[in-house]
Amino acid sequence: METIGDIQVKELDKRASGQAFEVILAAPAPDAKSEFPLSPPKKKDVSLEEIQRKLEAAEERRKNHEAEVLKHLAEKREHEKEVLQKAMEENNNFSKMAEEKLNQKMEANKENRTALLAAKNEKFKEKDKKLEVVRKNKETQEGTSED
Repeated sequence: METIGDIQVKELDKRASGQAFEVILAAPAPDAKSEFPLSPPKKKDVSLEEIQRKLEAAEERRKNHEAEVLKHLAEKREHEKEVLQKAMEENNNFSKMAEEKLNQKMEANKENRTALLAAKNEKFKEKDKKLEVVRKNKETQEGTSED
């Protein structure tokens, strides 16, 4: 058995698999002060002014916190308004672009239709001219064959 300061170490078993020890702590000295007092520390008397000052400080902290929360909410609302405004602008721009594209397509279709009608009319005029030439040729042939 070994004694180190207030601790006694006693060897119990020594085997190939390991060792076992018993550790005995010495009892505390009667004159040593304990680390934990038995009674709570005495509270000092708090004056009415000090209580009032603490209440005012707490009220000020509460007001500051409330102001911070309101400021944060206002910033959040402002951000939401900006996002909504941007979304509306993008939607309006998209609508305008879609309308412009549609108008361009309609105008192009109208021009194509007009061009096709003009081409058909031109074809019909040419056919009418050919028919007129053929009729004249036929009439002149009939007129010369009767003589």
